[in-house]
Amino acid sequence: MHIGKISSPANPSPQTIVALIKHPNQVKPNMMIKKFYYSASLIFSLSLLLTLPAFAQTKMLAKGDAAPVFSAKASLAGNAFDFSLKKALAKGPVVVYFYPSAYTGGCDAEAHAFAEDKDKFTAAGATIIGVSADDITRLNKFSSDPAYCAGKFPVASDGDGKIAASYGLTMAGPHLGAKDVLGQDLNHGFIPRVTYVIGKDGKIAAVFSSETDHISPTGHVDKSLEVVKGL
Repeated sequence: MHIGKISSPANPSPQTIVALIKHPNQVKPNMMIKKFYYSASLIFSLSLLLTLPAFAQTKMLAKGDAAPVFSAKASLAGNAFDFSLKKALAKGPVVVYFYPSAYTGGCDAEAHAFAEDKDKFTAAGATIIGVSADDITRLNKFSSDPAYCAGKFPVASDGDGKIAASYGLTMAGPHLGAKDVLGQDLNHGFIPRVTYVIGKDGKIAAVFSSETDHISPTGHVDKSLEVVKGL
């Protein structure tokens, strides 16, 4: 699949993308929004393409299954560290959200939405960890970018797709010619957009998949928050 270059200066802000996805009828259709709506649609289409059957999945873990514990190199606010799911679960529920790639439309909107609602997750006692095949250098930038993760929560690198595989997800290979919103080549694999809410007992409390549940990137945030508030 070819993913054309998306030039960042002409792109809508994450706030605009989120507004268009979550409340399309409430955004005043001025000329700038109309111009950006087409870009947002293309970006959102990219996020959907990255969750199509090219991500052939093995048997995905389901609600009630034990969540595989993992450790991974991660980044928080631009600083690399070793993330441990076991340690995070000792503090409370954990939202593990897999996403295709940093600096692509749907993933950017999803990260921005998680950052916006981070205090609500914290109030519910939950930790957030994003997981993609991006290398740690890209994630150091992404995790600190005020437009996306904004230093609010960590994102982990799963370059070989082993963490995803342990959850029943298969990473697709790189797409020739694919570029991110910064115009950089995307040479890593792509993990499907799937979110797992894991209870403190280590059992999966909920699973959300863009492919099977037909929910938007920001919908993962809303549904995850609803679940952790009830744990």
